[in-house]
Parts: sequence; C-alpha cells; structure tokens
Amino acid sequence: MKRQTTLASIDVGTTKVCTIIADTEEGGSVRVLGVGVTPSKGLHKGLVVNINDATDSIRESVRKAEHASGTKVESAYVGVTGRHVTSLNSKGVVAITHNDRLVRPDDLKRVLQSARSIKVPSDRKLLHVIPRSYAIDGQVGVKNPVGMHGFRLDVETHIITAAITSVQNLAKCIRCIGIDIDDLILEPLASNEAVLTEDEKQTGVILADIGGGTTDIAVFREGSIWHTAILPVAGYQITRDVAIGLGLPFDVAEEMKKRYGTVMPVYEGKMETPSAMAEDGHGVSYQDLCDIIRARVEEIIRLILLELPHSEYETLVPAGLVLTGGSSNLSGIEAMGRDMLDLSVRVGIPGNITGITDTLHDPAYATSVGLLLWGAKHEGTQTWQSYGFGATLKRLISRIKNLFH
Repeated sequence: MKRQTTLASIDVGTTKVCTIIADTEEGGSVRVLGVGVTPSKGLHKGLVVNINDATDSIRESVRKAEHASGTKVESAYVGVTGRHVTSLNSKGVVAITHNDRLVRPDDLKRVLQSARSIKVPSDRKLLHVIPRSYAIDGQVGVKNPVGMHGFRLDVETHIITAAITSVQNLAKCIRCIGIDIDDLILEPLASNEAVLTEDEKQTGVILADIGGGTTDIAVFREGSIWHTAILPVAGYQITRDVAIGLGLPFDVAEEMKKRYGTVMPVYEGKMETPSAMAEDGHGVSYQDLCDIIRARVEEIIRLILLELPHSEYETLVPAGLVLTGGSSNLSGIEAMGRDMLDLSVRVGIPGNITGITDTLHDPAYATSVGLLLWGAKHEGTQTWQSYGFGATLKRLISRIKNLFH
C-alpha cells in the first residue's frame, strides 16, 4: 500500500494569494484536492506592508481551499520573494577520515556545513544552501559522491539569504491564522519544479517568473542552480505605465492590458475599431496601449539579461529563456523574446499534477504548483531551520491518522 501524505502550499503574491491542498504518494505524484485564490492586499513588490490586510487575504485563500478539498490546512510550504533576497556561491572542503576512505552521508553533511560557514550579517538569514557539484580528490563534476573512495571531498554550493524582518513579517501572517510553516522556499526555485525540464536545466536555461510585483530569475546549468536574482519590476509596472500614459484609473488599465494588450501588435485590420474599450466605457488608442506595454516588456527582458553574471548569454544558456508568471500571458511575448535574444523562448505552463487542476494550467500559477512539487520532492528536509518542530509534529500526527484510515 502506497504511503499518502497531504501537503499544502501558500503563494503570497503581490496581486493574488493562492493556496493549494494536494495528496502526494511515494514516487512524487501530486493530486490536487482544492484551490483557493483571492486578491492580495497588504503587499507591495513581494513584501508585507500591512500585516492585517495580508493576513486577511491569506485567511480567505486558505478558507476557499479547505472548503473545496474538505481538508484542514495545518502546515504549508510558503514562497519567498522580494529585492531583499540575495545569493552567492560558496565552496566547502573536508577530509575523508574513515579507514576505508569511503564517502558516507555524514560526510556530505559535514562538507555542506563547511560551505555554509560564511559570515552572514545579523539582519539576514540563510534560506537555502543548495549543492551544485562535488569533487573527490580533484575529480570535478561528481553529482553524488556517497559510496565513492577518496581522501578529500569538495562541494560548490549556491547560498540564498533573505532579510530576517521581511521573512518574519510573512511568517507572522501565516501563523496568525493558525498554520505552521513546513519550509520557506525562494519562489523561482519553486517555479522551476513546475515548468522546466531536466534537459533544459542540464543544457543551460534562464527561468524568468514575471509576476505582479517582482520578476524572479533563476539560471540553471549542468542540472543545478547557477544564479538567482529578484527584480522589483513586473506586471504592476506595466499596468502603472498604461494608467499614467493613457490617463486611466489603475483598475481600468489592468483590464485593458489583459483584454487587448499585446507586445507584437498588428495594426492592420484595426482601422475599423481604432480604440480599445473597457466595460465602463473608457476608450483608448489600441496602438498607444500596445506601444506602452511593449516598451515596458522590452525593458524587463533587458534587465533579465543584465542580471546574468556572464555577458555571452548565448553560450551560458543554450536552451534559452523560459517565461512564466501571470505577465507571460501577454500575447506575442515569446516572439518578441526570440527577436530580442536570438534564442529559444517559450512560456512555461505548470504540469506534473492531477486532480482539480482546471485553473492551474496557467503560467500565473507556476509558483503555487512549484511549491507543492518542491514539498513532495524535499519532504522532511527543511532548509530554513527556524521553522521545524511544530510543523514536523503535526505532519507526524497526520501520518498516524492516515494509517488508521
């Protein structure tokens, strides 16, 4: 009989909060039981700016997911983003002291501990220490050294840190509604689980999650994370430019962007209807609308390239650029990306899930689905050490209940 575990993810974004409850089985298969989506309040560019409003949004999202699934959320995997997130690469080395010179799991723990012993400012906290590759006695490119013989074990890691206060404010919103945190996960790491293929990560690929308040970037090479960055510009800025440029209320500008916006406009054939109309009667020039959107999206793509620590991006990421997040739904964005970069560009849609997934096959839910897939893949291994005992105890109790069911 396969062991079944119930997991939940909470994606607290700038424009929406999405809670997903799912069953996972041994082997990593994920079956969605319920989804709850509500407009986000109290957040700006991925950061909590009003705890009460943010808590209310999260509570309503969780309530909807619980109602749809008939399951109570006790703990959840939560995404983290914002300009306060930084990353660096670090190396660690230890000696293999066993008589047989055989690398054991304890040696992996020691070498990772060595890599993470960097000086972290008092106002920052380690989020992730991700091994990129190992080396044994100078032999590089080792992916799993356990069971191999050697005298010296090296590791190269990607370390991600975040501002303690920003993370604490987000955690407080979650805990205020009685939910423990299984783990805090950097959002582009979660999104990768939902939209990237192993071949792309092996070859070299950029993932850009263009959400409401931030654009989350992750670069993968040789099957592991190579670089991460967060840009404080995304869909909100596109809508704001439309609102200012065309003299529209923000909500109307958002409606216009979603209904008529494209980054590769075809003006021919629009002469009969030279203006785009909102439901409340506002009318604007179709050409002006598309020109404003295109200019901002071009800027975002250029900023993505500027974040790469390597100017020759064609050799760094031969598999190209994968766009996801709600703003990647803009018509023509793939074609424009290919024209600008001369690389393969595609829009990543979440996959690898079953169940109630009607609304989730959309780039806007890449992070929400990715958090679940990350949880199923890494269950029981927590990367942010300050959150542990409560959530772990609840999961243990839940498993015992499942045995009796």
